[in-house]
Amino acid sequence: MLTDKQDFTQGHIFSKLIAFMFPILLSLVLQSLYSAADMVIVGHFGTDAGISGVNVGGNVMNLFTMFLNSITMGVTVLMGQYIGAKRYEDVNKLIGNAVAFFLLLSLVLTAGIIIFARPLAVVMQTPEEAVDLTVQYIRICGGGFVFITFYNFISSMLRGMGDSVTPLVFVAIASIVNVIGDLIFVAGFEMNVAGAAIATVGAQAVSVILSFVIIKKRKMSFGFHKKYFNFGSEVPRFVKLGLPLTVQGVLTNFSFLALCAFVNRLGLAASSGYGVAQKIQLFVMLIPAALMQSMAPFVSQNVGAGNEKRAREGMLCGQILGAGIGFVIMIGVFFFGDYLAMLFTSNREFIARAFEFLRGFAPEAVVTCILFSYLGYFNGHSKSLFVMIQGLLQTFLLRLPVSYLMSIRPDASLTGIGAAAPAATVFGIILCFIYYKWMGRSLDRK
Repeated sequence: MLTDKQDFTQGHIFSKLIAFMFPILLSLVLQSLYSAADMVIVGHFGTDAGISGVNVGGNVMNLFTMFLNSITMGVTVLMGQYIGAKRYEDVNKLIGNAVAFFLLLSLVLTAGIIIFARPLAVVMQTPEEAVDLTVQYIRICGGGFVFITFYNFISSMLRGMGDSVTPLVFVAIASIVNVIGDLIFVAGFEMNVAGAAIATVGAQAVSVILSFVIIKKRKMSFGFHKKYFNFGSEVPRFVKLGLPLTVQGVLTNFSFLALCAFVNRLGLAASSGYGVAQKIQLFVMLIPAALMQSMAPFVSQNVGAGNEKRAREGMLCGQILGAGIGFVIMIGVFFFGDYLAMLFTSNREFIARAFEFLRGFAPEAVVTCILFSYLGYFNGHSKSLFVMIQGLLQTFLLRLPVSYLMSIRPDASLTGIGAAAPAATVFGIILCFIYYKWMGRSLDRK
């Protein structure tokens, strides 16, 4: 059975959301710092080419991890719906089917990553002197991809159960193990990129083993059962939910590459300034990301319990909470973005161009919280196809065209390019509002 903290079908909505969202936010912060640790330690104790190898190799692995996270969102949503409806036998079946699916998927991806490591490094335009190191990093991480897969699957499973604290513990432990491993293998044994990759895989392995131990000791009313370890009816259900999010994620990543190309045309200062702004942008987007990851389990439990009114109230509370926090962040980024940029570079021109972009981007901190609350609500209702469609529409009808037009103007400014993001998000909010009203009328008729 669920504890009171994990049961989202009753109790004060704001306090439930905040208690669930805060550990997710901390997990995302730790994951951002986790990926930076390899580069920092290789930068101090490895080689210059090693920095590039870790950076490019990490980006390649992040693409595969993003693919996994999108699929596991289907597991999170189904689990929340089953738990809300108290269909615990279906939860057991879902877990067993998911374990079988992700085990096979991880083995297939492992083989693909190892075999195509060099072509992937080449496609990423890796500097020639760093290609071999990049391939080395990708292959070692790919060899341990089964741990990365189950690390993400178990975290999504626990969040579907309303538990965001235990995944935070896993991330914290993995971060500590990773840093210790980096210091041992990179600084101590001077293994450069290989040491960083081994530390990353080892940290994920420790988290996975620990998670299985904790789940077994808890003796929950649902968990891993051998009889459900097969490709049963739950597999197509969670894949159907997760696949649209995967498609959206892949195409959105390609759009970011296109945006980077638009900025690169404006010269080195603009390109470097945008690179600095991107680092700040990643942290700005942590609040909306945590909000969406919190909203989907909250809504799915209430959908399963047949409490649509509470699901809607949860979404509205999420929008108010996120927009309030986002407003504070927007003010900080808009007025003090240059000071934030100073944390990453001392070059005055780069700082100025980063600040230029951030002034246009700053409203995104507010509007994305509103949009992502909608998206979490729709994901909780298994409406991931619409989530994909609106994401693609706002990206390819507004964000990229506006960014491109701003970049080719004679007086091209990074502020205009940065403003394309909140403009596209507002368009996404309009689409979501229309769909929300239509969906509401459909649910009310049932």
